[in-house]
Amino acid sequence: MIEQSRVLVLNQTYEPINVCNARRAIRMMITGKADTVETNGLLVRSEAMEFHLPAVIRLRTYVYVPRRSQIPFSKKNVMRRDENTCQYCGAKGGYLTVDHVLPRSRGGRSTWENVVCSCRKCNAKKGDRTPDEARLKLKEQPRKPKSFIFHHLNHRFPRAVQQVWEKYLRPTPLA
Repeated sequence: MIEQSRVLVLNQTYEPINVCNARRAIRMMITGKADTVETNGLLVRSEAMEFHLPAVIRLRTYVYVPRRSQIPFSKKNVMRRDENTCQYCGAKGGYLTVDHVLPRSRGGRSTWENVVCSCRKCNAKKGDRTPDEARLKLKEQPRKPKSFIFHHLNHRFPRAVQQVWEKYLRPTPLA
């Protein structure tokens, strides 16, 4: 049970920096490196102690985390940006690929603004044409993402975990 449980790790400034398993989170709490912010309701007992299993922990000291200035362009990141959804018909999951909005044969480049996630059916229908020529409409205009802070976690963790983590993963508005 402890091995499957995941814990969101926040920096001292409450900025999300990582996800670890519950065993590692407990070790950080026992050694005084982190404090529990949210629990998931499960009780953990040993001979000497008893406490609730953490869902979110916060480090006691600030850890510098270097950030990339740009998100690398890749098929995997295009799929993340488009949330594994065909940008033409809205189909989720299944076999998805990437499609060049302006085909490469017509000078289209592999850039954030020209590549979208597409299902097999829509990709075959579009072929070597523009979406207008193939009578397909894009759900959203492709653009370069600003951040992927834990965006990919939505597909990996149960809804209950996402709800507990949600307030820590949302971008904070600038004052």
